Amino acid sequence: MTLDPSRSNDANPYGGGDPYADYRDGEFAFTRLPDLADRRLGAGVIAANDEFFAQRENLLLTHRAEFDPHHFGHKGKVMDGWETRRRRGAGAATPHPEAEEHDWALIRLGAPGVIRGIIVDTAHFRGNYPQQVSIQGVCAEPDASPDELLAADVKWEEIVPRTAVRGHAANGFEVSIERRFTHLRLNQHPDGGIARLRVHGEVVPDPAWLALLGTFDLAGVANGGTVTDASDAFYSSPGNTIMPGTSRKMDDGWETRRRRDKGNDWITYRLSAQAEIRAAEVDTAYLKGNSAGWIALSVRDGENGEWTEIVPRTRLQPDTLHRLPLAAPVTATEVRLDVYPDGGISRLRLHGNLTEQGNADLTRRFGELTR
Repeated sequence: MTLDPSRSNDANPYGGGDPYADYRDGEFAFTRLPDLADRRLGAGVIAANDEFFAQRENLLLTHRAEFDPHHFGHKGKVMDGWETRRRRGAGAATPHPEAEEHDWALIRLGAPGVIRGIIVDTAHFRGNYPQQVSIQGVCAEPDASPDELLAADVKWEEIVPRTAVRGHAANGFEVSIERRFTHLRLNQHPDGGIARLRVHGEVVPDPAWLALLGTFDLAGVANGGTVTDASDAFYSSPGNTIMPGTSRKMDDGWETRRRRDKGNDWITYRLSAQAEIRAAEVDTAYLKGNSAGWIALSVRDGENGEWTEIVPRTRLQPDTLHRLPLAAPVTATEVRLDVYPDGGISRLRLHGNLTEQGNADLTRRFGELTR
């Protein structure tokens, strides 16, 4: 991608800004991929063996962890993360409830896929973070229950081996396993607290499900669409444009800085697979004085194909949903959105269906990654 790494807001086109603030250790290239464990995609922490001090659900909150030094409850300091009690032997007054030697949480990914990197964020956990963490993954049914996942015959694969972590830090782990995962088991050794978990990778949707849907949003991140490049991400992330649902506030879309030249801003996308686009929607919700003035859409079939304009330069209205039907279906694998001259949009939807070739390609990859 060509985003300017000197701008903290450009660090993660799917995260809407710098999630690690002053305790970030540096850039992680994989954070430019979508977060498969994003709550907006349907992810959840479905079980944990202990959450005495702070709830497991905090792990997947989309905003960065916060700290209030004066916030105490009946169980002690209230932390914005997942925190377990201190482990003690069986003879202690308050022994740990599990016989295991470490604490764990089960995470259902909102968008199953190939994991390229994981952030274990221990923000504000300075004297109460785990000594080490490890992470395992499995490919199961999306709605598998905790009991089913913890059954003796389920084979979990090690994604991150037992590794020391630091407190109040974004602990990053690159992953190189070519396999589709649906669930993770996050282990902390022996106990302690973790503020956030981010699981970045490539979404791999189930082609059988997409075939049942027929027409769907080909650019939607949950369906395997992705941002491949963008001219600018100064105020908010281009990845927001293909997130589920409608924008809820101004920075829940894509907004560029003000241009002072004769150029224009743009985003490029890769679709789930080769597809026929039938209609587009461009939404400028919550962008009132800073929406793009005009847009145009172009497509190409294959990375080396020629760009062909399918929606000519079209005037946009602020805070408005624009529906743009095409005169005939257009075959493509990639799409380019140009905005003139700058500004932003909140969402782009590209409605259509996979071609026979696209379905075959996606089915083959799905099979290779789920063996």
